[in-house]
Amino acid sequence: MSTIEFNTQLDKLSSMLHAFAYNLTKNGDDAKDLYQETAIRALVNKEKFRPGTNFKAWLFTIMKNIFINNYRKKVKANTIIDKTDNQFYLNSGKVAIQNSAASNIIMKELLGMLDEIDENLRTPFLLHYQGYKYQEIADTLGLPLGTVKSRIFFARKEMKELIRGRYGNERILREIEQ
Repeated sequence: MSTIEFNTQLDKLSSMLHAFAYNLTKNGDDAKDLYQETAIRALVNKEKFRPGTNFKAWLFTIMKNIFINNYRKKVKANTIIDKTDNQFYLNSGKVAIQNSAASNIIMKELLGMLDEIDENLRTPFLLHYQGYKYQEIADTLGLPLGTVKSRIFFARKEMKELIRGRYGNERILREIEQ
């Protein structure tokens, strides 16, 4: 089969290959990737195709094998290999218990620092921290919206300065800002 005939046959079957790829992956982008990989592999290995055999079946087999290989790679990537005695990690369950003592200590210290801030700044800041929106805070405190926003901004700025003064490193600031 010549290169022109090969490319023509591939073009004729492209819509069926796209449909089969979508049927396998159930995702449009993954189906396009699978089709492209199939087309590339077919073009690279066109000398392996034997004239007189079913070209469509050959392409579909290539696509199916690529899909299976990719699926197996994904499954392997999600497999946990436990080399501990008695398979401790596998038997421990998926729920990990976190020790929140360090974060509780930091939170107590931050609340102590917050007491050092002026009441006019602290109240809007705490309300914002609790999840209230700017407009709700403004309505509750009877202040203009711009005043509330600026007080929250200055409270944040003052808290950052207090944290830098006490700890002198940026790690805690990054944790707080997240």
